[in-house]
Amino acid sequence: MTALASPKLKTQPRTDAAERFAIHVVEGLSAEPKRLSPKYFYDHTGSRLFEEITQLPEYYPTRTELSILHDKAKAIAALIPKNAALVEFGAGSATKVRILLEAAPQITSYVPVDISAEFLGDEATKLSRDIPRVKVFPVAADFTETFELPAAVQAQPRVGFFPGSTIGNFEPDEAATFLRSAARILGPGALLIVGADLIKDTGVLHAAYNDAAGVTAKFNLNLLVRMNRELGTKFVSKWFKHEARFNAGLGRIEMHLVSQRKQKVRIGDSTIEFRAGETIHTENSYKFTLRSFDSLARGAGWATSAVYCDPDRYFSVHVLAREADEQARWG
Repeated sequence: MTALASPKLKTQPRTDAAERFAIHVVEGLSAEPKRLSPKYFYDHTGSRLFEEITQLPEYYPTRTELSILHDKAKAIAALIPKNAALVEFGAGSATKVRILLEAAPQITSYVPVDISAEFLGDEATKLSRDIPRVKVFPVAADFTETFELPAAVQAQPRVGFFPGSTIGNFEPDEAATFLRSAARILGPGALLIVGADLIKDTGVLHAAYNDAAGVTAKFNLNLLVRMNRELGTKFVSKWFKHEARFNAGLGRIEMHLVSQRKQKVRIGDSTIEFRAGETIHTENSYKFTLRSFDSLARGAGWATSAVYCDPDRYFSVHVLAREADEQARWG
Protein backbone atom coordinates (compact mmCIF):
# COMPACT_ATOMS: atom_id res chain seq x y z
CA MET A 1 0.00 0.00 0.00
CA THR A 2 1.32 3.43 -0.95
CA ALA A 3 1.57 5.86 1.94
CA LEU A 4 -0.39 9.10 1.56
CA ALA A 5 1.69 12.25 1.43
CA SER A 6 1.00 14.85 4.08
CA PRO A 7 -0.81 17.96 2.78
CA LYS A 8 1.55 20.80 2.01
CA LEU A 9 1.15 23.52 4.60
CA LYS A 10 0.83 27.02 3.16
CA THR A 11 1.99 29.77 5.49
CA GLN A 12 0.76 33.26 4.80
CA PRO A 13 3.59 35.78 4.48
CA ARG A 14 3.49 38.25 7.36
CA THR A 15 5.79 40.36 9.48
CA ASP A 16 7.72 38.65 12.25
CA ALA A 17 5.17 36.92 14.47
CA ALA A 18 7.18 37.39 17.68
CA GLU A 19 7.52 41.11 17.02
CA ARG A 20 3.80 41.47 16.35
CA PHE A 21 3.03 39.46 19.49
CA ALA A 22 5.30 41.70 21.58
CA ILE A 23 3.76 44.87 20.17
CA HIS A 24 0.23 43.65 20.87
CA VAL A 25 1.15 42.56 24.40
CA VAL A 26 2.74 45.90 25.29
CA GLU A 27 -0.20 47.81 23.82
CA GLY A 28 -2.77 45.62 25.55
CA LEU A 29 -1.11 45.57 28.96
CA SER A 30 -0.46 49.31 28.85
CA ALA A 31 -4.16 49.98 28.25
CA GLU A 32 -6.73 50.67 30.95
CA PRO A 33 -8.20 48.19 31.60
CA LYS A 34 -5.51 45.69 30.55
CA ARG A 35 -6.44 43.29 27.78
CA LEU A 36 -5.01 40.68 25.40
CA SER A 37 -6.47 39.16 22.25
CA PRO A 38 -7.83 35.61 22.66
CA LYS A 39 -6.11 34.61 19.41
CA TYR A 40 -2.89 34.34 21.43
CA PHE A 41 -4.34 31.48 23.47
CA TYR A 42 -3.66 29.12 20.59
CA ASP A 43 -0.09 28.00 20.64
CA HIS A 44 0.31 24.22 20.50
CA THR A 45 -0.33 23.81 24.24
CA GLY A 46 -3.30 26.18 24.17
CA SER A 47 -4.84 24.34 21.22
CA ARG A 48 -4.45 21.03 23.06
CA LEU A 49 -5.96 22.43 26.26
CA PHE A 50 -8.91 23.82 24.34
CA GLU A 51 -9.57 20.37 22.91
CA GLU A 52 -9.61 19.08 26.50
CA ILE A 53 -12.11 21.80 27.43
CA THR A 54 -14.46 20.64 24.68
CA GLN A 55 -14.63 17.21 26.35
CA LEU A 56 -15.54 18.51 29.82
CA PRO A 57 -18.99 17.67 31.22
CA GLU A 58 -19.70 21.32 32.04
CA TYR A 59 -18.78 22.59 28.59
CA TYR A 60 -22.02 22.16 26.64
CA PRO A 61 -21.22 24.14 23.41
CA THR A 62 -19.14 21.49 21.63
CA ARG A 63 -21.33 18.46 22.29
CA THR A 64 -24.49 20.48 21.58
CA GLU A 65 -23.16 21.82 18.29
CA LEU A 66 -21.98 18.33 17.36
CA SER A 67 -25.48 16.95 18.02
CA ILE A 68 -26.99 19.62 15.76
CA LEU A 69 -24.48 18.89 13.00
CA HIS A 70 -25.14 15.14 13.25
CA ASP A 71 -28.93 15.61 13.24
CA LYS A 72 -29.00 18.19 10.45
CA ALA A 73 -26.03 17.08 8.34
CA LYS A 74 -28.18 15.91 5.41
CA ALA A 75 -30.21 19.11 5.40
CA ILE A 76 -27.05 21.24 5.46
CA ALA A 77 -25.40 19.06 2.80
CA ALA A 78 -28.39 19.60 0.50
CA LEU A 79 -27.54 23.32 0.40
CA ILE A 80 -23.90 22.77 -0.63
CA PRO A 81 -23.14 22.97 -4.38
CA LYS A 82 -21.31 20.34 -6.42
CA ASN A 83 -17.50 20.27 -6.46
CA ALA A 84 -17.39 22.66 -3.51
CA ALA A 85 -14.37 23.76 -1.51
CA LEU A 86 -15.02 23.99 2.23
CA VAL A 87 -13.00 26.73 3.96
CA GLU A 88 -12.84 26.47 7.76
CA PHE A 89 -11.89 29.65 9.62
CA GLY A 90 -9.91 28.80 12.79
CA ALA A 91 -9.90 25.10 12.06
CA GLY A 92 -8.45 23.51 15.21
CA SER A 93 -9.63 19.93 15.60
CA ALA A 94 -11.29 18.40 12.53
CA THR A 95 -14.03 16.69 14.58
CA LYS A 96 -16.88 18.92 13.41
CA VAL A 97 -15.84 19.33 9.81
CA ARG A 98 -15.66 15.56 9.38
CA ILE A 99 -19.44 15.44 9.83
CA LEU A 100 -19.96 17.80 6.91
CA LEU A 101 -17.34 16.14 4.72
CA GLU A 102 -18.91 12.73 5.25
CA ALA A 103 -22.47 14.01 4.70
CA ALA A 104 -21.61 16.01 1.58
CA PRO A 105 -19.60 13.95 -0.94
CA GLN A 106 -19.84 16.91 -3.32
CA ILE A 107 -17.19 18.66 -1.20
CA THR A 108 -13.95 17.82 -2.98
CA SER A 109 -11.54 20.26 -1.32
CA TYR A 110 -11.01 21.38 2.26
CA VAL A 111 -9.04 24.47 3.32
CA PRO A 112 -8.43 24.56 7.09
CA VAL A 113 -7.12 27.97 8.19
CA ASP A 114 -5.58 28.32 11.63
CA ILE A 115 -2.95 30.40 13.41
CA SER A 116 -1.38 27.34 15.09
CA ALA A 117 0.70 25.87 12.24
CA GLU A 118 1.92 22.75 14.05
CA PHE A 119 -1.52 21.74 15.29
CA LEU A 120 -3.02 22.54 11.88
CA GLY A 121 -0.51 20.36 10.07
CA ASP A 122 -1.17 17.40 12.37
CA GLU A 123 -4.94 17.61 11.89
CA ALA A 124 -4.67 18.06 8.12
CA THR A 125 -2.51 14.95 7.83
CA LYS A 126 -5.01 12.86 9.83
CA LEU A 127 -7.93 14.09 7.74
CA SER A 128 -6.17 13.34 4.45
CA ARG A 129 -5.50 9.82 5.66
CA ASP A 130 -9.08 9.23 6.84
CA ILE A 131 -10.98 10.87 3.95
CA PRO A 132 -8.66 10.49 0.93
CA ARG A 133 -11.27 11.63 -1.61
CA VAL A 134 -11.03 15.18 -0.21
CA LYS A 135 -7.98 17.23 -1.15
CA VAL A 136 -6.71 19.15 1.88
CA PHE A 137 -4.95 22.51 1.50
CA PRO A 138 -4.02 23.79 4.99
CA VAL A 139 -3.24 27.49 5.39
CA ALA A 140 -1.36 28.70 8.46
CA ALA A 141 -2.72 32.22 8.88
CA ASP A 142 -4.58 34.52 11.23
CA PHE A 143 -8.12 34.18 9.90
CA THR A 144 -9.04 37.57 11.39
CA GLU A 145 -6.69 39.20 8.88
CA THR A 146 -6.47 39.09 5.09
CA PHE A 147 -5.21 35.83 3.62
CA GLU A 148 -5.31 34.21 0.19
CA LEU A 149 -7.00 30.94 -0.61
CA PRO A 150 -4.84 28.33 -2.37
CA ALA A 151 -4.85 28.61 -6.15
CA ALA A 152 -6.18 25.05 -6.41
CA VAL A 153 -9.61 26.07 -5.03
CA GLN A 154 -9.98 29.46 -6.69
CA ALA A 155 -12.28 28.15 -9.43
CA GLN A 156 -14.50 26.09 -7.12
CA PRO A 157 -17.74 27.21 -5.46
CA ARG A 158 -16.87 27.92 -1.84
CA VAL A 159 -18.54 27.28 1.50
CA GLY A 160 -17.20 28.78 4.70
CA PHE A 161 -17.35 26.97 8.04
CA PHE A 162 -17.00 28.84 11.33
CA PRO A 163 -18.17 26.59 14.18
CA GLY A 164 -17.77 26.72 17.95
CA SER A 165 -19.38 30.14 18.46
CA THR A 166 -15.99 31.73 17.84
CA ILE A 167 -18.04 34.56 16.33
CA GLY A 168 -18.93 35.41 19.94
CA ASN A 169 -15.27 36.10 20.78
CA PHE A 170 -15.40 39.25 18.66
CA GLU A 171 -16.77 42.59 19.74
CA PRO A 172 -19.99 43.25 17.75
CA ASP A 173 -18.27 45.60 15.29
CA GLU A 174 -15.40 43.13 14.90
CA ALA A 175 -17.87 40.30 14.26
CA ALA A 176 -19.45 42.32 11.46
CA THR A 177 -15.99 43.09 10.05
CA PHE A 178 -15.12 39.38 10.08
CA LEU A 179 -18.34 38.45 8.30
CA ARG A 180 -17.67 41.05 5.60
CA SER A 181 -14.09 39.80 5.25
CA ALA A 182 -15.32 36.19 4.95
CA ALA A 183 -17.67 37.32 2.17
CA ARG A 184 -14.75 38.82 0.24
CA ILE A 185 -12.56 35.75 0.74
CA LEU A 186 -15.26 33.24 -0.18
CA GLY A 187 -16.56 35.24 -3.14
CA PRO A 188 -19.95 35.72 -4.85
CA GLY A 189 -22.54 33.01 -4.34
CA ALA A 190 -20.80 31.58 -1.30
CA LEU A 191 -22.39 30.03 1.76
CA LEU A 192 -21.16 30.42 5.33
CA ILE A 193 -22.05 27.96 8.09
CA VAL A 194 -21.69 29.56 11.53
CA GLY A 195 -22.15 28.19 15.04
CA ALA A 196 -23.53 30.67 17.58
CA ASP A 197 -24.07 30.14 21.29
CA LEU A 198 -27.42 31.28 22.69
CA ILE A 199 -28.35 33.17 25.86
CA LYS A 200 -29.40 30.77 28.64
CA ASP A 201 -29.41 30.22 32.40
CA THR A 202 -26.42 31.97 33.99
CA GLY A 203 -25.62 28.91 36.13
CA VAL A 204 -25.07 26.83 33.01
CA LEU A 205 -22.87 29.55 31.54
CA HIS A 206 -20.80 29.99 34.71
CA ALA A 207 -20.11 26.26 35.05
CA ALA A 208 -19.03 26.00 31.40
CA TYR A 209 -16.21 28.51 31.90
CA ASN A 210 -15.23 27.57 35.46
CA ASP A 211 -14.94 23.79 35.21
CA ALA A 212 -14.27 21.74 38.32
CA ALA A 213 -11.14 20.13 36.83
CA GLY A 214 -9.52 23.52 36.26
CA VAL A 215 -8.75 22.95 32.58
CA THR A 216 -10.13 26.34 31.54
CA ALA A 217 -7.94 27.95 34.20
CA LYS A 218 -4.87 26.20 32.74
CA PHE A 219 -5.92 27.36 29.27
CA ASN A 220 -6.19 30.96 30.43
CA LEU A 221 -2.94 30.87 32.44
CA ASN A 222 -1.07 29.29 29.53
CA LEU A 223 -1.09 32.75 27.96
CA LEU A 224 1.43 33.80 30.63
CA VAL A 225 3.55 30.72 29.91
CA ARG A 226 3.52 31.55 26.21
CA MET A 227 4.65 35.14 26.85
CA ASN A 228 7.49 33.88 29.05
CA ARG A 229 8.64 31.44 26.37
CA GLU A 230 8.27 33.63 23.29
CA LEU A 231 8.84 37.13 24.67
CA GLY A 232 11.26 36.45 27.53
CA THR A 233 8.91 37.82 30.20
CA LYS A 234 8.97 36.49 33.74
CA PHE A 235 5.31 36.16 34.67
CA VAL A 236 4.76 33.99 37.74
CA SER A 237 1.61 32.01 37.01
CA LYS A 238 0.77 31.40 40.67
CA TRP A 239 0.52 35.16 41.13
CA PHE A 240 -2.49 35.21 38.80
CA LYS A 241 -5.90 33.57 39.07
CA HIS A 242 -8.38 32.57 36.37
CA GLU A 243 -11.80 34.19 36.59
CA ALA A 244 -14.79 33.91 34.26
CA ARG A 245 -18.01 35.82 34.87
CA PHE A 246 -21.21 36.60 32.99
CA ASN A 247 -21.84 40.24 32.17
CA ALA A 248 -25.63 40.28 31.84
CA GLY A 249 -25.75 43.87 30.62
CA LEU A 250 -23.56 43.08 27.62
CA GLY A 251 -24.71 39.47 27.19
CA ARG A 252 -21.26 37.96 27.36
CA ILE A 253 -18.97 35.74 29.39
CA GLU A 254 -15.75 37.58 30.28
CA MET A 255 -12.49 35.76 31.02
CA HIS A 256 -9.84 37.47 33.13
CA LEU A 257 -6.46 36.80 34.70
CA VAL A 258 -6.53 38.44 38.12
CA SER A 259 -3.28 39.67 39.69
CA GLN A 260 -3.07 38.32 43.22
CA ARG A 261 -0.53 40.90 44.35
CA LYS A 262 1.13 44.16 43.38
CA GLN A 263 3.81 43.29 40.84
CA LYS A 264 5.86 44.48 37.86
CA VAL A 265 6.75 42.62 34.66
CA ARG A 266 9.22 43.74 32.00
CA ILE A 267 8.42 43.23 28.32
CA GLY A 268 11.34 44.36 26.20
CA ASP A 269 11.98 47.98 27.10
CA SER A 270 8.59 48.38 28.81
CA THR A 271 7.67 47.77 32.44
CA ILE A 272 4.08 46.82 33.17
CA GLU A 273 2.75 47.39 36.67
CA PHE A 274 -0.12 45.47 38.21
CA ARG A 275 -2.20 46.42 41.22
CA ALA A 276 -3.46 43.66 43.50
CA GLY A 277 -6.81 42.61 42.07
CA GLU A 278 -6.17 44.19 38.67
CA THR A 279 -7.11 41.98 35.74
CA ILE A 280 -6.01 41.18 32.22
CA HIS A 281 -9.18 40.80 30.14
CA THR A 282 -8.33 37.86 27.89
CA GLU A 283 -11.57 36.89 26.18
CA ASN A 284 -15.24 37.66 25.65
CA SER A 285 -17.82 35.14 24.57
CA TYR A 286 -20.97 36.90 23.43
CA LYS A 287 -24.25 34.98 23.55
CA PHE A 288 -26.99 35.56 20.98
CA THR A 289 -30.68 35.20 20.32
CA LEU A 290 -31.69 33.89 16.90
CA ARG A 291 -32.92 37.34 15.96
CA SER A 292 -29.84 39.18 17.19
CA PHE A 293 -27.57 36.89 15.19
CA ASP A 294 -29.72 37.29 12.08
CA SER A 295 -29.49 41.07 12.51
CA LEU A 296 -25.69 40.86 12.81
CA ALA A 297 -25.44 38.72 9.67
CA ARG A 298 -27.74 40.95 7.61
CA GLY A 299 -25.82 44.05 8.64
CA ALA A 300 -22.68 42.41 7.23
CA GLY A 301 -24.26 41.48 3.90
CA TRP A 302 -25.38 37.91 4.61
CA ALA A 303 -28.92 36.52 4.49
CA THR A 304 -30.08 33.62 6.63
CA SER A 305 -30.90 30.53 4.54
CA ALA A 306 -31.52 28.17 7.44
CA VAL A 307 -31.13 27.93 11.22
CA TYR A 308 -30.90 24.74 13.29
CA CYS A 309 -31.07 24.46 17.10
CA ASP A 310 -30.97 21.74 19.73
CA PRO A 311 -34.23 21.02 21.62
CA ASP A 312 -33.13 23.09 24.63
CA ARG A 313 -32.16 26.05 22.43
CA TYR A 314 -28.68 26.14 23.94
CA PHE A 315 -26.91 26.50 20.60
CA SER A 316 -27.62 27.37 16.97
CA VAL A 317 -26.10 26.63 13.56
CA HIS A 318 -26.81 29.22 10.87
CA VAL A 319 -26.43 28.74 7.14
CA LEU A 320 -25.84 32.15 5.55
CA ALA A 321 -25.91 33.11 1.89
CA ARG A 322 -24.60 36.20 0.13
CA GLU A 323 -27.77 36.71 -1.91
CA ALA A 324 -29.65 39.56 -0.28
CA ASP A 325 -33.05 38.18 -1.27
CA GLU A 326 -32.45 34.71 0.20
CA GLN A 327 -35.63 33.60 1.98
CA ALA A 328 -35.01 32.76 5.66
CA ARG A 329 -36.20 29.39 6.90
CA TRP A 330 -36.30 29.10 10.66
CA GLY A 331 -35.88 25.49 11.82
